[in-house]
Amino acid sequence: MKNIYRALGALLLMAAGSWFLADALWPRPFEYFAFRSAAIQLTGVVAMAAMSFAMVLAVRPRWADKLLNGLDKMYRLHKWLGITALVAAVAHWWLAQGTKWMVGWGWLTRPARGPREPITDPLRAWFDGQRHLAEDVGEWAFYAAVAFIAVALLKRIPYRWFAKTHRWMVVPYLVLVFHAAVLLKWDYWSQPVGWLTAGLMLAGTVAGAWVLSGRVGRSRTVAGEVADVRYFEPLRATRTTLSLAPGWPGHAAGQFAFVTSDPREGAHPYTIASAWNAADRQIRIVTKALGDHTRALHQTLRPGLPVQVEGPYGCFTFDDSAARQIWVGGGIGITPFIARMHQLAQATPATPAAPGTPRVPVTLFHTTREEDPQALALLADDARAAGIDLHVLVDARDGRLTGDRLRAAVPEWRAASVWFCGPAGFGQALQRDMVAHGLPQGRWHQELFQMR
Repeated sequence: MKNIYRALGALLLMAAGSWFLADALWPRPFEYFAFRSAAIQLTGVVAMAAMSFAMVLAVRPRWADKLLNGLDKMYRLHKWLGITALVAAVAHWWLAQGTKWMVGWGWLTRPARGPREPITDPLRAWFDGQRHLAEDVGEWAFYAAVAFIAVALLKRIPYRWFAKTHRWMVVPYLVLVFHAAVLLKWDYWSQPVGWLTAGLMLAGTVAGAWVLSGRVGRSRTVAGEVADVRYFEPLRATRTTLSLAPGWPGHAAGQFAFVTSDPREGAHPYTIASAWNAADRQIRIVTKALGDHTRALHQTLRPGLPVQVEGPYGCFTFDDSAARQIWVGGGIGITPFIARMHQLAQATPATPAAPGTPRVPVTLFHTTREEDPQALALLADDARAAGIDLHVLVDARDGRLTGDRLRAAVPEWRAASVWFCGPAGFGQALQRDMVAHGLPQGRWHQELFQMR
Protein backbone atom coordinates (compact mmCIF):
# COMPACT_ATOMS: atom_id res chain seq x y z
CA MET A 1 0.00 0.00 0.00
CA LYS A 2 2.91 2.36 0.66
CA ASN A 3 3.88 2.26 -2.99
CA ILE A 4 0.33 3.28 -3.93
CA TYR A 5 0.41 6.25 -1.54
CA ARG A 6 3.83 7.28 -2.79
CA ALA A 7 2.91 7.06 -6.46
CA LEU A 8 -0.33 9.02 -6.00
CA GLY A 9 1.37 11.62 -3.79
CA ALA A 10 4.32 12.02 -6.18
CA LEU A 11 2.04 12.58 -9.17
CA LEU A 12 -0.11 15.16 -7.38
CA LEU A 13 2.97 16.89 -5.98
CA MET A 14 4.56 17.12 -9.42
CA ALA A 15 1.36 18.37 -11.07
CA ALA A 16 0.44 20.93 -8.42
CA GLY A 17 4.06 21.85 -7.66
CA SER A 18 4.89 22.55 -11.31
CA TRP A 19 1.75 24.68 -11.56
CA PHE A 20 2.72 26.74 -8.50
CA LEU A 21 6.10 27.41 -10.14
CA ALA A 22 4.22 29.05 -12.99
CA ASP A 23 1.29 30.82 -11.31
CA ALA A 24 -0.23 31.96 -8.01
CA LEU A 25 -3.56 30.77 -6.63
CA TRP A 26 -4.13 33.77 -4.37
CA PRO A 27 -3.93 37.02 -6.41
CA ARG A 28 -3.06 40.29 -4.71
CA PRO A 29 -5.20 42.19 -4.23
CA PHE A 30 -7.67 39.31 -4.00
CA GLU A 31 -10.45 39.36 -6.55
CA TYR A 32 -12.76 36.41 -7.21
CA PHE A 33 -12.48 36.30 -10.98
CA ALA A 34 -8.67 36.42 -10.87
CA PHE A 35 -8.76 33.58 -8.31
CA ARG A 36 -11.22 31.68 -10.50
CA SER A 37 -8.97 31.98 -13.53
CA ALA A 38 -6.00 30.56 -11.62
CA ALA A 39 -8.02 27.83 -9.87
CA ILE A 40 -9.51 26.66 -13.17
CA GLN A 41 -6.01 26.15 -14.52
CA LEU A 42 -4.80 24.33 -11.38
CA THR A 43 -7.78 21.96 -11.18
CA GLY A 44 -7.52 21.30 -14.90
CA VAL A 45 -3.83 20.40 -14.65
CA VAL A 46 -4.44 18.07 -11.69
CA ALA A 47 -7.45 16.40 -13.33
CA MET A 48 -5.61 15.76 -16.60
CA ALA A 49 -2.49 14.49 -14.80
CA ALA A 50 -4.53 11.99 -12.77
CA MET A 51 -6.65 10.92 -15.74
CA SER A 52 -3.61 10.53 -18.02
CA PHE A 53 -1.68 8.39 -15.55
CA ALA A 54 -4.80 6.28 -14.97
CA MET A 55 -5.02 5.77 -18.73
CA VAL A 56 -1.39 4.60 -18.82
CA LEU A 57 -2.08 2.09 -16.04
CA ALA A 58 -5.08 0.78 -17.98
CA VAL A 59 -2.74 -0.97 -20.45
CA ARG A 60 -1.22 -3.01 -17.57
CA PRO A 61 2.43 -2.05 -18.16
CA ARG A 62 4.94 -4.54 -16.79
CA TRP A 63 7.09 -1.83 -15.19
CA ALA A 64 4.13 -0.62 -13.09
CA ASP A 65 3.31 -4.19 -12.05
CA LYS A 66 6.76 -4.51 -10.50
CA LEU A 67 6.95 -0.95 -9.16
CA LEU A 68 3.59 -1.16 -7.37
CA ASN A 69 4.03 -4.77 -6.23
CA GLY A 70 1.32 -6.35 -8.32
CA LEU A 71 -1.51 -5.64 -10.73
CA ASP A 72 -3.98 -5.63 -7.84
CA LYS A 73 -2.11 -2.62 -6.37
CA MET A 74 -1.91 -1.06 -9.84
CA TYR A 75 -5.69 -1.28 -10.19
CA ARG A 76 -6.17 0.21 -6.74
CA LEU A 77 -4.02 3.18 -7.78
CA HIS A 78 -5.97 3.35 -11.05
CA LYS A 79 -9.18 3.63 -9.01
CA TRP A 80 -7.80 6.35 -6.74
CA LEU A 81 -6.52 8.28 -9.73
CA GLY A 82 -10.02 8.10 -11.20
CA ILE A 83 -11.53 9.45 -7.98
CA THR A 84 -8.87 12.18 -7.81
CA ALA A 85 -9.58 13.16 -11.41
CA LEU A 86 -13.32 13.19 -10.68
CA VAL A 87 -12.94 15.50 -7.67
CA ALA A 88 -10.61 17.87 -9.52
CA ALA A 89 -12.82 17.84 -12.62
CA VAL A 90 -15.98 18.60 -10.62
CA ALA A 91 -14.19 21.56 -8.98
CA HIS A 92 -12.97 22.68 -12.41
CA TRP A 93 -16.49 22.39 -13.86
CA TRP A 94 -18.05 24.31 -10.98
CA LEU A 95 -15.53 27.13 -11.22
CA ALA A 96 -16.32 27.45 -14.91
CA GLN A 97 -20.04 26.71 -15.07
CA GLY A 98 -21.11 27.63 -11.55
CA THR A 99 -19.61 31.10 -11.90
CA LYS A 100 -21.69 31.72 -15.01
CA TRP A 101 -24.80 30.69 -13.10
CA MET A 102 -23.94 32.97 -10.18
CA VAL A 103 -23.47 35.88 -12.58
CA GLY A 104 -26.87 35.09 -14.12
CA TRP A 105 -28.46 34.94 -10.67
CA GLY A 106 -27.00 38.35 -9.81
CA TRP A 107 -24.71 36.99 -7.08
CA LEU A 108 -21.57 38.08 -8.91
CA THR A 109 -20.72 40.89 -11.29
CA ARG A 110 -18.29 40.06 -14.04
CA PRO A 111 -15.61 42.73 -14.40
CA ALA A 112 -15.37 44.57 -17.70
CA ARG A 113 -12.82 43.12 -20.07
CA GLY A 114 -10.07 45.37 -21.38
CA PRO A 115 -8.81 45.33 -24.94
CA ARG A 116 -7.09 42.08 -25.99
CA GLU A 117 -3.54 42.24 -27.21
CA PRO A 118 -3.14 41.18 -30.82
CA ILE A 119 -1.87 37.63 -31.42
CA THR A 120 0.87 37.42 -34.02
CA ASP A 121 1.96 33.80 -33.52
CA PRO A 122 -0.03 31.68 -36.06
CA LEU A 123 -0.05 28.58 -33.82
CA ARG A 124 -1.26 30.55 -30.83
CA ALA A 125 -3.87 32.25 -33.01
CA TRP A 126 -5.16 28.84 -34.15
CA PHE A 127 -5.41 27.63 -30.53
CA ASP A 128 -7.21 30.84 -29.58
CA GLY A 129 -9.71 30.29 -32.39
CA GLN A 130 -10.59 26.86 -30.96
CA ARG A 131 -11.46 28.09 -27.46
CA HIS A 132 -15.25 28.09 -27.83
CA LEU A 133 -15.26 24.63 -29.41
CA ALA A 134 -12.93 23.31 -26.69
CA GLU A 135 -15.19 24.71 -23.97
CA ASP A 136 -18.35 23.21 -25.49
CA VAL A 137 -17.00 19.71 -26.21
CA GLY A 138 -15.11 19.70 -22.90
CA GLU A 139 -18.33 20.20 -20.95
CA TRP A 140 -20.05 17.26 -22.64
CA ALA A 141 -16.94 15.11 -22.29
CA PHE A 142 -16.94 15.91 -18.58
CA TYR A 143 -20.52 14.65 -18.23
CA ALA A 144 -19.63 11.45 -20.10
CA ALA A 145 -16.51 10.91 -17.98
CA VAL A 146 -18.53 11.31 -14.77
CA ALA A 147 -21.00 8.68 -16.02
CA PHE A 148 -18.23 6.20 -16.87
CA ILE A 149 -16.49 6.72 -13.53
CA ALA A 150 -19.80 6.25 -11.69
CA VAL A 151 -20.33 2.91 -13.48
CA ALA A 152 -16.85 1.85 -12.38
CA LEU A 153 -17.37 2.85 -8.74
CA LEU A 154 -20.92 1.55 -8.20
CA LYS A 155 -20.51 -2.10 -7.26
CA ARG A 156 -24.21 -2.79 -7.82
CA ILE A 157 -23.64 -2.45 -11.54
CA PRO A 158 -22.64 -5.92 -12.82
CA TYR A 159 -18.99 -6.49 -13.66
CA ARG A 160 -19.78 -7.32 -17.29
CA TRP A 161 -21.32 -3.88 -17.84
CA PHE A 162 -18.36 -2.23 -16.17
CA ALA A 163 -15.92 -4.24 -18.33
CA LYS A 164 -17.80 -3.45 -21.54
CA THR A 165 -18.25 0.27 -20.92
CA HIS A 166 -15.05 1.24 -19.15
CA ARG A 167 -12.86 1.00 -22.25
CA TRP A 168 -15.01 3.70 -23.86
CA MET A 169 -13.82 6.09 -21.17
CA VAL A 170 -11.01 6.69 -23.67
CA VAL A 171 -13.34 8.71 -25.93
CA PRO A 172 -14.20 11.50 -23.44
CA TYR A 173 -10.59 11.41 -22.27
CA LEU A 174 -9.32 12.17 -25.78
CA VAL A 175 -11.86 15.00 -26.09
CA LEU A 176 -10.63 16.37 -22.75
CA VAL A 177 -7.05 16.23 -24.03
CA PHE A 178 -8.13 18.56 -26.85
CA HIS A 179 -9.99 20.72 -24.32
CA ALA A 180 -6.94 20.97 -22.05
CA ALA A 181 -4.43 21.56 -24.86
CA VAL A 182 -6.46 24.50 -26.21
CA LEU A 183 -7.40 26.10 -22.89
CA LEU A 184 -4.15 25.71 -20.94
CA LYS A 185 -2.50 29.10 -20.53
CA TRP A 186 -0.18 29.67 -23.45
CA ASP A 187 2.69 30.75 -21.21
CA TYR A 188 2.59 27.39 -19.41
CA TRP A 189 3.83 25.49 -22.47
CA SER A 190 7.33 26.95 -22.03
CA GLN A 191 7.48 25.97 -18.33
CA PRO A 192 7.67 22.69 -16.35
CA VAL A 193 3.88 22.58 -15.87
CA GLY A 194 3.38 22.58 -19.62
CA TRP A 195 6.09 19.99 -20.25
CA LEU A 196 4.64 17.67 -17.60
CA THR A 197 1.06 18.09 -18.83
CA ALA A 198 2.07 17.55 -22.45
CA GLY A 199 4.09 14.43 -21.61
CA LEU A 200 1.29 12.90 -19.54
CA MET A 201 -1.39 13.67 -22.12
CA LEU A 202 0.78 12.24 -24.91
CA ALA A 203 1.35 9.04 -22.90
CA GLY A 204 -2.35 8.86 -22.05
CA THR A 205 -3.34 9.35 -25.69
CA VAL A 206 -1.06 6.52 -26.84
CA ALA A 207 -2.41 4.30 -24.05
CA GLY A 208 -5.98 5.21 -24.97
CA ALA A 209 -5.39 4.23 -28.59
CA TRP A 210 -3.95 0.92 -27.34
CA VAL A 211 -7.09 0.30 -25.27
CA LEU A 212 -9.49 1.14 -28.11
CA SER A 213 -7.61 -1.16 -30.48
CA GLY A 214 -8.20 -4.06 -28.09
CA ARG A 215 -4.49 -4.80 -27.71
CA VAL A 216 -4.32 -4.69 -23.90
CA GLY A 217 -2.90 -7.98 -22.65
CA ARG A 218 -2.86 -9.56 -26.12
CA SER A 219 0.84 -10.46 -25.93
CA ARG A 220 0.19 -12.26 -22.63
CA THR A 221 -2.87 -14.22 -23.80
CA VAL A 222 -2.93 -17.90 -24.73
CA ALA A 223 -5.72 -20.16 -25.88
CA GLY A 224 -6.92 -23.11 -23.86
CA GLU A 225 -9.90 -25.28 -23.12
CA VAL A 226 -11.80 -26.54 -20.12
CA ALA A 227 -10.51 -29.95 -19.04
CA ASP A 228 -12.60 -30.58 -15.91
CA VAL A 229 -15.25 -28.91 -13.78
CA ARG A 230 -16.17 -29.77 -10.19
CA TYR A 231 -18.84 -27.99 -8.18
CA PHE A 232 -18.80 -27.83 -4.36
CA GLU A 233 -22.43 -27.10 -3.64
CA PRO A 234 -22.24 -26.21 0.09
CA LEU A 235 -19.56 -23.62 -0.73
CA ARG A 236 -21.21 -22.49 -3.97
CA ALA A 237 -17.72 -22.77 -5.47
CA THR A 238 -16.59 -24.14 -8.82
CA ARG A 239 -13.16 -25.66 -9.40
CA THR A 240 -12.20 -25.55 -13.08
CA THR A 241 -9.15 -27.15 -14.66
CA LEU A 242 -7.90 -25.52 -17.87
CA SER A 243 -5.49 -27.03 -20.40
CA LEU A 244 -3.38 -24.31 -22.00
CA ALA A 245 -1.80 -24.14 -25.44
CA PRO A 246 1.94 -23.46 -25.80
CA GLY A 247 2.85 -19.88 -24.96
CA TRP A 248 1.93 -19.74 -21.28
CA PRO A 249 5.18 -18.72 -19.51
CA GLY A 250 4.33 -20.47 -16.25
CA HIS A 251 3.29 -18.76 -13.06
CA ALA A 252 4.26 -18.46 -9.44
CA ALA A 253 1.85 -19.55 -6.71
CA GLY A 254 -0.25 -16.56 -5.68
CA GLN A 255 -0.53 -15.01 -9.13
CA PHE A 256 -3.77 -14.59 -11.06
CA ALA A 257 -5.02 -14.51 -14.63
CA PHE A 258 -7.86 -13.03 -16.67
CA VAL A 259 -10.03 -15.81 -18.11
CA THR A 260 -12.56 -15.41 -20.91
CA SER A 261 -14.99 -18.30 -21.29
CA ASP A 262 -17.80 -16.26 -22.87
CA PRO A 263 -16.80 -13.42 -25.25
CA ARG A 264 -20.07 -11.64 -24.48
CA GLU A 265 -19.17 -11.60 -20.79
CA GLY A 266 -15.53 -10.66 -21.29
CA ALA A 267 -12.51 -11.46 -19.15
CA HIS A 268 -12.78 -12.04 -15.40
CA PRO A 269 -9.80 -12.09 -13.02
CA TYR A 270 -9.23 -15.28 -11.00
CA THR A 271 -6.45 -16.32 -8.66
CA ILE A 272 -4.74 -19.46 -9.92
CA ALA A 273 -5.22 -22.34 -7.47
CA SER A 274 -2.51 -24.67 -8.73
CA ALA A 275 1.24 -24.84 -9.22
CA TRP A 276 2.63 -24.83 -12.74
CA ASN A 277 3.75 -28.09 -14.29
CA ALA A 278 5.07 -27.70 -17.84
CA ALA A 279 4.48 -31.41 -18.47
CA ASP A 280 0.67 -31.24 -18.29
CA ARG A 281 0.23 -27.48 -19.04
CA GLN A 282 -2.83 -27.16 -16.80
CA ILE A 283 -3.98 -24.56 -14.33
CA ARG A 284 -6.90 -24.57 -11.91
CA ILE A 285 -9.14 -21.73 -10.86
CA VAL A 286 -11.67 -21.77 -8.03
CA THR A 287 -14.59 -19.35 -8.31
CA LYS A 288 -17.20 -18.35 -5.76
CA ALA A 289 -20.80 -17.67 -6.76
CA LEU A 290 -20.76 -13.92 -6.13
CA GLY A 291 -22.68 -12.69 -9.19
CA ASP A 292 -24.72 -13.81 -12.17
CA HIS A 293 -21.66 -14.96 -14.13
CA THR A 294 -19.88 -16.89 -11.38
CA ARG A 295 -23.16 -18.31 -10.08
CA ALA A 296 -23.75 -20.09 -13.39
CA LEU A 297 -20.19 -21.21 -14.14
CA HIS A 298 -20.69 -24.80 -12.99
CA GLN A 299 -23.51 -25.06 -15.52
CA THR A 300 -21.99 -23.14 -18.44
CA LEU A 301 -18.45 -24.54 -18.27
CA ARG A 302 -17.96 -27.98 -19.78
CA PRO A 303 -14.97 -30.05 -20.93
CA GLY A 304 -13.75 -28.93 -24.33
CA LEU A 305 -15.09 -25.37 -24.07
CA PRO A 306 -12.48 -22.95 -25.54
CA VAL A 307 -11.14 -20.22 -23.27
CA GLN A 308 -8.64 -17.36 -23.45
CA VAL A 309 -6.22 -16.91 -20.51
CA GLU A 310 -4.24 -13.70 -20.00
CA GLY A 311 -1.41 -13.41 -17.51
CA PRO A 312 0.09 -14.23 -15.17
CA TYR A 313 -0.15 -11.11 -13.01
CA GLY A 314 0.51 -10.24 -9.38
CA CYS A 315 3.30 -10.26 -6.79
CA PHE A 316 1.55 -12.13 -3.96
CA THR A 317 4.20 -14.82 -4.33
CA PHE A 318 5.37 -15.57 -0.76
CA ASP A 319 8.87 -14.19 -1.30
CA ASP A 320 10.42 -12.74 1.86
CA SER A 321 13.16 -13.40 4.40
CA ALA A 322 11.02 -14.05 7.49
CA ALA A 323 11.90 -17.05 9.67
CA ARG A 324 8.32 -18.37 9.37
CA GLN A 325 5.11 -17.49 7.59
CA ILE A 326 1.49 -17.21 8.70
CA TRP A 327 -1.15 -17.54 6.01
CA VAL A 328 -4.76 -16.42 6.41
CA GLY A 329 -7.25 -17.40 3.72
CA GLY A 330 -10.76 -16.08 4.24
CA GLY A 331 -13.41 -17.93 2.21
CA ILE A 332 -12.48 -17.99 -1.48
CA GLY A 333 -9.26 -16.23 -0.47
CA ILE A 334 -7.82 -19.69 0.21
CA THR A 335 -6.97 -20.09 -3.50
CA PRO A 336 -3.42 -18.61 -3.57
CA PHE A 337 -2.50 -20.78 -0.58
CA ILE A 338 -3.75 -23.91 -2.35
CA ALA A 339 -1.43 -23.04 -5.23
CA ARG A 340 1.49 -22.48 -2.88
CA MET A 341 0.89 -25.80 -1.10
CA HIS A 342 0.93 -27.57 -4.46
CA GLN A 343 4.15 -25.79 -5.29
CA LEU A 344 5.74 -26.80 -1.99
CA ALA A 345 4.55 -30.39 -2.33
CA GLN A 346 6.13 -30.84 -5.75
CA ALA A 347 9.36 -29.05 -4.83
CA THR A 348 12.60 -30.93 -4.32
CA PRO A 349 16.02 -29.74 -3.16
CA ALA A 350 16.97 -29.47 -6.82
CA THR A 351 13.79 -27.55 -7.71
CA PRO A 352 12.94 -25.31 -4.72
CA ALA A 353 9.47 -23.89 -4.17
CA ALA A 354 10.57 -20.46 -5.35
CA PRO A 355 13.97 -19.27 -6.59
CA GLY A 356 16.10 -18.11 -3.69
CA THR A 357 13.38 -18.77 -1.11
CA PRO A 358 14.26 -21.12 1.76
CA ARG A 359 11.60 -23.46 3.08
CA VAL A 360 10.24 -22.06 6.35
CA PRO A 361 7.60 -23.25 8.85
CA VAL A 362 4.11 -22.22 7.77
CA THR A 363 0.83 -22.02 9.68
CA LEU A 364 -2.32 -21.68 7.59
CA PHE A 365 -5.63 -20.39 8.95
CA HIS A 366 -8.65 -20.99 6.73
CA THR A 367 -11.81 -19.23 7.87
CA THR A 368 -15.12 -20.05 6.19
CA ARG A 369 -18.82 -19.47 6.68
CA GLU A 370 -19.85 -22.65 4.87
CA GLU A 371 -18.54 -26.12 5.65
CA ASP A 372 -18.00 -28.71 2.92
CA PRO A 373 -16.38 -31.94 4.21
CA GLN A 374 -15.12 -32.89 0.74
CA ALA A 375 -13.46 -29.53 0.09
CA LEU A 376 -11.93 -29.46 3.58
CA ALA A 377 -10.61 -33.00 3.11
CA LEU A 378 -8.87 -31.91 -0.10
CA LEU A 379 -7.43 -28.91 1.73
CA ALA A 380 -6.16 -31.13 4.55
CA ASP A 381 -4.52 -33.44 2.01
CA ASP A 382 -2.78 -30.47 0.38
CA ALA A 383 -1.54 -29.26 3.77
CA ARG A 384 -0.15 -32.66 4.72
CA ALA A 385 1.63 -33.03 1.37
CA ALA A 386 3.23 -29.60 1.78
CA GLY A 387 4.04 -29.94 5.48
CA ILE A 388 1.75 -27.06 6.47
CA ASP A 389 0.17 -26.62 9.91
CA LEU A 390 -3.52 -26.16 9.01
CA HIS A 391 -6.19 -24.57 11.22
CA VAL A 392 -9.76 -24.52 9.87
CA LEU A 393 -12.28 -22.21 11.52
CA VAL A 394 -15.94 -22.48 10.56
CA ASP A 395 -17.60 -19.26 11.70
CA ALA A 396 -20.75 -20.77 13.23
CA ARG A 397 -18.84 -23.53 14.98
CA ASP A 398 -15.49 -21.97 15.92
CA GLY A 399 -16.11 -18.25 15.95
CA ARG A 400 -14.01 -15.68 14.13
CA LEU A 401 -10.26 -15.52 13.84
CA THR A 402 -8.83 -12.67 15.89
CA GLY A 403 -5.35 -11.39 16.48
CA ASP A 404 -5.36 -12.93 19.97
CA ARG A 405 -6.29 -16.37 18.60
CA LEU A 406 -3.66 -16.16 15.90
CA ARG A 407 -0.90 -15.15 18.33
CA ALA A 408 -1.91 -17.89 20.76
CA ALA A 409 -1.73 -20.51 18.00
CA VAL A 410 1.64 -19.25 16.71
CA PRO A 411 3.80 -18.17 19.68
CA GLU A 412 6.66 -17.30 17.28
CA TRP A 413 4.49 -14.80 15.41
CA ARG A 414 6.93 -11.94 16.00
CA ALA A 415 9.44 -13.65 13.71
CA ALA A 416 6.83 -14.32 11.03
CA SER A 417 5.41 -12.58 8.01
CA VAL A 418 1.65 -12.66 7.52
CA TRP A 419 0.10 -13.31 4.11
CA PHE A 420 -3.61 -12.50 3.90
CA CYS A 421 -6.17 -13.05 1.16
CA GLY A 422 -9.86 -12.64 1.86
CA PRO A 423 -12.51 -10.02 2.68
CA ALA A 424 -10.92 -6.56 2.78
CA GLY A 425 -12.55 -5.50 6.07
CA PHE A 426 -11.42 -8.67 7.82
CA GLY A 427 -7.88 -8.13 6.57
CA GLN A 428 -7.76 -4.50 7.65
CA ALA A 429 -9.00 -5.31 11.15
CA LEU A 430 -6.51 -8.16 11.55
CA GLN A 431 -3.68 -6.03 10.21
CA ARG A 432 -4.39 -3.18 12.64
CA ASP A 433 -4.45 -5.65 15.53
CA MET A 434 -1.20 -7.37 14.55
CA VAL A 435 0.67 -4.14 13.87
CA ALA A 436 -0.58 -2.66 17.15
CA HIS A 437 0.95 -5.66 18.96
CA GLY A 438 4.33 -5.25 17.29
CA LEU A 439 4.23 -6.89 13.87
CA PRO A 440 6.36 -4.74 11.53
CA GLN A 441 4.19 -3.14 8.86
CA GLY A 442 6.46 -4.50 6.13
CA ARG A 443 5.73 -8.09 7.17
CA TRP A 444 2.04 -7.81 6.39
CA HIS A 445 1.19 -8.85 2.83
CA GLN A 446 -2.35 -8.53 1.53
CA GLU A 447 -3.77 -9.09 -1.93
CA LEU A 448 -6.18 -6.33 -2.97
CA PHE A 449 -8.20 -8.49 -5.32
CA GLN A 450 -10.65 -5.88 -6.51
CA MET A 451 -10.45 -4.86 -10.14
CA ARG A 452 -12.86 -1.92 -9.86
